[in-house]
Amino acid sequence: MRRFIVIGHKAATAADFKLDDLAGGAGRLDVLLRCINSAFFLSHDIRRDVEVVLILQGPPGPVRTIRLVGSELRYLNPDERSTGALIRNALMRDAKGEERSTPGIYVSARSFQDVLALLDKGTELVYLREDGQDIRGVELPKDVTFVLSDHMDLSPDEEDLLLQYGPRVLTLGPMSYHADHCITIVNNELDRRSL
Repeated sequence: MRRFIVIGHKAATAADFKLDDLAGGAGRLDVLLRCINSAFFLSHDIRRDVEVVLILQGPPGPVRTIRLVGSELRYLNPDERSTGALIRNALMRDAKGEERSTPGIYVSARSFQDVLALLDKGTELVYLREDGQDIRGVELPKDVTFVLSDHMDLSPDEEDLLLQYGPRVLTLGPMSYHADHCITIVNNELDRRSL
């Protein structure tokens, strides 16, 4: 399983945003929607062995987590607006524990710490950071979880929490990339290794 955990520092935690304003009124939810597209979409298909966990930390709060499971996903289209509608529908639910919104999309009130604590102990945890070791020189198992952030870096507290779990710190190259591009690069790198 390939898993991508993406923190949305300003992403709306309520469903009162307009689908025409995903970059502003929804707190840069557009960045997270592009991450979903990069994680799942192939030409004429979607990746079934991928899971995406979005941790929405914007207003009005508290934190909401959206989990998308490739093997169960239905109704996912490559445009940001329709994906935004699926996320907005999930946010309409008042889930205490994890609750299914639509096939393959789950919503909960889990925090970043909760998400990390629930990871299977057998998964390799990778923190994507610009000053890490080059991913091309590292062996990775099939069960791997990548942690990255939206258009902002992890906060010092978030980074300290993540580092307590002993992740490998890897970089994807010599440049700074957008979060969705990072996911595309990771998928390509792992696809090449699986041939």
